[in-house]
Amino acid sequence: MDILGNLAMGFEIAASPYTLLLAVIGCFVGTIIGALPGLGPSNGVALLIPISFSMGLDAISALVLLTSVYYGAMYGGRISSILLNIPGDEPAMMTTLDGYPMAKQGMAGEALVVSGVASFVGAFVATIGLMIFAPYLAQVAFKFGPAEYFALYMLAFCTLGGMGSNNQAKAALSATIGLAIAMIGLDKTTGMPRFTYGELHLMDGVDFLVAIVGLFAVAEVFFFIETHGKDSAIGVKLGKLMIPWKMLRKTSGAMARGTGIGFVSGVLPGAGASLGSFLAYMAEKSVARDKDSFGTGNPKGVAAPEAGNNAAAGGALVPMLTLGVPGSGTTAVLLALLLTLNITPGPLLFTERPEVVWSLIAALLIANIVLLLMNVPMVKIFVHILSVPAWVLLPGVTMVAFVGIYSLTGSSFDMLMMVGFGVLGYVMRKLDIPTVPVILGILLGNAMEDNLRRAMVLSNGDWTFLFSTPIAIGLWIAAIVGFVAPIFLRRLLKTPPLPDSDPTMNVD
Repeated sequence: MDILGNLAMGFEIAASPYTLLLAVIGCFVGTIIGALPGLGPSNGVALLIPISFSMGLDAISALVLLTSVYYGAMYGGRISSILLNIPGDEPAMMTTLDGYPMAKQGMAGEALVVSGVASFVGAFVATIGLMIFAPYLAQVAFKFGPAEYFALYMLAFCTLGGMGSNNQAKAALSATIGLAIAMIGLDKTTGMPRFTYGELHLMDGVDFLVAIVGLFAVAEVFFFIETHGKDSAIGVKLGKLMIPWKMLRKTSGAMARGTGIGFVSGVLPGAGASLGSFLAYMAEKSVARDKDSFGTGNPKGVAAPEAGNNAAAGGALVPMLTLGVPGSGTTAVLLALLLTLNITPGPLLFTERPEVVWSLIAALLIANIVLLLMNVPMVKIFVHILSVPAWVLLPGVTMVAFVGIYSLTGSSFDMLMMVGFGVLGYVMRKLDIPTVPVILGILLGNAMEDNLRRAMVLSNGDWTFLFSTPIAIGLWIAAIVGFVAPIFLRRLLKTPPLPDSDPTMNVD
């Protein structure tokens, strides 16, 4: 496969003024979303999907915009982590361990620059890895039949439950809820309605975009109201920013190691950026000579997890594009976008729609450069956005969610359903039940059912057909290991306690 030729084609599309503008807008909005505590990339992308449709964007433009938001949010999560000791999202949690102590020591600017450069290195190298390895993984995927795909979907559910949750039983319950919701609507084989209870609006099933916006964005509004109240403005001051060249040279090894670990974590379905960030931090601490300085303001403790979580973000796109299985919660939302655009991720995507894949890769390379140039000189602007009071932020998020969904479906029933999913998401968060498996169940439930039926038809109802090939057996073993192993490794994977936060601190 001519990688350079395909990449040139991708740059020809992505370098158009309109697409570049979308990439810049996506990077700016994504950084803001990542910087605001609690929102994170999943919520931000879910919130903007209906907006992209209401703007009439084509497939390539919508993908460029939302993946730029994705990468931007991964960059932005470090800002509140370093300045306020409040992670913008879960993967940025490890950055607080050394970033916040650096800020208290008067090195907030240095920490922000190091984290920005580490984010660039991780994301840029991961995009190169996506460009190189995704076509080869797509070729392997041609050997997949219904038994292999069913086992692959089980692997996705098991690893999301094992790696992404503190309780496998709760993760399994969440996945079961998602699969049950996916069964709603007309049966494709018999044409009989299932679980519709006579409601005509449910005959076509549950729109996964409605579920995503409800579970992520609306639930976040409910949770934000409870935890922050109406007076949550935060005042932050930042001194002059200088580029610490000596510090960047000293942390270059940490960036390289974190990038490698993060990319591998991202490629594994369900592992995601949180695991990549954690493993990168712990690996860097284990090889460092000054282990005792970690947690007290060591720049390597900022560089390694930031490179790790951003590399994992790029790596998570590999299984999504080649196998149709999301590698993280945010790529699950992006998978919903592709399906809505009638683009089916998988091995055929690289041959049937190469312009989509390669323009996306080219746009990601451009977005990384834009983010590096944007995040260092404009960090003061993003810091000031942290002081937006909740009484301004909450109505804005709510309005975008309702207007976006109504402009997409034109149905008041879907808006009520979105609120219902918001309540469900809020209750699940209060019970510490992960919501990502619900989304995964809704997205993959029908495909999982179809492959199971095909396997049973091909085997005359012999269930052992699901374990009949080496690939299927390997996937089943990986699924079992991914679900069971964290039970015994929980102490190792547990995030170290964070230092006491002081949201009112001013960084001079």
